[in-house]
Amino acid sequence: MSAHEQSITLARHAARAAADKLADDIVALDVSERLALTDVFLIASAPTERQVNAIVDGIEEELMKQDLRPVRREGRSEGRWVLLDYADIVIHVQHAEDRVFYALERLWKDCPVVDLELGDDASAKAAPAGESEF
Repeated sequence: MSAHEQSITLARHAARAAADKLADDIVALDVSERLALTDVFLIASAPTERQVNAIVDGIEEELMKQDLRPVRREGRSEGRWVLLDYADIVIHVQHAEDRVFYALERLWKDCPVVDLELGDDASAKAAPAGESEF
């Protein structure tokens, strides 16, 4: 069983919002076959704490337009690794250093990559499927 279409659509909205705030290496992984709790992990990063928080703000604003609020939010005050739990998707926005250290893509490397349909605008910022530097 793969991720529900609703979860993928939600991840795409969040990814576009992250790209608008200049997030780096935006990747979504379909974890639905490995985890019962969620369908998709969306992972993005930024070089500074301030930009991490700006990306988080952008994602929350975009999803709030759809009347969606996170069930849980962790790490906002530190701005190093912010987790937004929307039940169907879990969004990880990490400082670039923390992303390299924790290497979530490596931990979940057996999970399929979700096509975020970011287009040409985000292609310079987002790593192509399977080609993340992490």
